[in-house]
Amino acid sequence: MKISAEAVKEVRTRTNIGILECKDALLKAGGDVERAIGILKNQGAMVAEKKAERTTGKGIVEAYVHHDGRVGALVELNCETDFVARTKEFNELAHNLALQVAATSPQFITAGDIPPGAELEPQAVCLLLQPFIKEPNRTVQEIIAETIAKVGENIKVRRFARFELGV
Repeated sequence: MKISAEAVKEVRTRTNIGILECKDALLKAGGDVERAIGILKNQGAMVAEKKAERTTGKGIVEAYVHHDGRVGALVELNCETDFVARTKEFNELAHNLALQVAATSPQFITAGDIPPGAELEPQAVCLLLQPFIKEPNRTVQEIIAETIAKVGENIKVRRFARFELGV
């Protein structure tokens, strides 16, 4: 089956994944762009699962302060090497997570962090389970898994803090 350059370009534009991986996914999907994107997302989730146990000792602390100066957030995002910590993809993820924390005010990183007996909605209070503010049909965890697939290293949110003036 022949895959058009336009189809490869569209998948690459929408996923930011390499050309060869996009072409392979299109071949597996029989040329269907949406199915190819789904295949790539599943592959990204599998890559993230495989790398989940790797040590994340490097990374960055990202700060976001809202334009009016009344709300701010700090996020510590860890990865395996300094090289990845300096990449555009990793820094963009860190910035987006700080923006997410400032906008949605999560209390915990994962559902496992919620104290036993607390009657809280995990999707509302856990950062990784929240809908991503820039793409509400995807969770923050899915965005992180996608970045793990792109950079080839494990990534973890270690901690975060949100500050609001007068609260």
